[in-house]
Amino acid sequence: MHVRHHPLLTRNPCTQRQLISLHYGQPGGAGKVYLQASLHADELPGMLALHHLRLLLDEAEARGEVLGEIVLVPIANPIGLEQTLMHDAMGRFDFNSGENFNRRYPDLAQMIQAQLGAELNDDPQHNQQLIRRAMAAALKRMLPGSELDSLRQAQLLLAHDADFVLDLHCDAQAVVHLYGETPYQAQLEPLARYIGAQATLLASGTGAGSFDEACGQPWWRLAQQFAGRFPIPSGCVAATVELRGEAQVEHPLARQDAAALYAFLQHRGLLAGTPPPLPALLQPITPFDGSLTLRAPCAGLVVFLHSPGAWIERDQPLVHIIDPISGTTQVVCSTTSGVMYMRSAIRFAAAGVELCKVAGAVPLAGGVVVSA
Repeated sequence: MHVRHHPLLTRNPCTQRQLISLHYGQPGGAGKVYLQASLHADELPGMLALHHLRLLLDEAEARGEVLGEIVLVPIANPIGLEQTLMHDAMGRFDFNSGENFNRRYPDLAQMIQAQLGAELNDDPQHNQQLIRRAMAAALKRMLPGSELDSLRQAQLLLAHDADFVLDLHCDAQAVVHLYGETPYQAQLEPLARYIGAQATLLASGTGAGSFDEACGQPWWRLAQQFAGRFPIPSGCVAATVELRGEAQVEHPLARQDAAALYAFLQHRGLLAGTPPPLPALLQPITPFDGSLTLRAPCAGLVVFLHSPGAWIERDQPLVHIIDPISGTTQVVCSTTSGVMYMRSAIRFAAAGVELCKVAGAVPLAGGVVVSA
């Protein structure tokens, strides 16, 4: 394993942060997988999972069993990791700009599509390499105007040529779940099985500009644009993996997640050895626009009636909102059936605050629904 340091644009002459990446194997082998953790810097279960995966990869490397290129970025957001307010970590939004750290990544398809028409041909492998070179050149031409933009640039320079990209996050209180893109459902299902996802939500572009979309989305969009003219293979499959809740930074869970990721890397052929048999899919894959978001209809004390992972039927009560002054209770019910895969850590809510989400199989009118 070797370590690389990627300096970020400095905010002032006295300080400089850097992105640090750990590299196993060599380019040109059995493919490339990129894994990063804690892009939302206060979401730490993925950081511990990569710590334990690193220990497994060190052993595999010593045995000569790393067949492809594996890149780990255990701290994907050194900017957010330093942000605290009154001892509380505040790693989701950049204090300097107010931006969500997992938004506004550059649109690589848009940046390169105009130049591709004259160079693509009938060879899918030629086209894949051409697109990856064009992506790298476009990223290197970028002139970041902020430290945050330089972080996005550094991450994509490491990940743009990966066959598979995993962005490890967590939610407030949750079971393991993942987000991906519909064109890659077949490639994502083994991942969902190995990590034990209790919800897998897929969409063909949410418009969020997130890191995983920046990596995976250009390929199916370019394939659509050049359909019937040039074959564009699937150059990168990307997913956001939510490893339970923020407080679940625990060795047993992290070892379990690391073993699952190791098995997935074996399944992809990047590590020698027979991978464990594919586990059962715990819950069916569902559309992202079938996810129901329930919000507080009024202010009050929040009492959840179910834990994350519970199966919820349509019209079933999920939350009580209690007014301690009047003594009244409002009942929040689900308008769909599915798994409640996350809930908020807030226990006294203002009106309109997000409470929990249910992964339904049926797309909802308008996508996100407020239910009371």
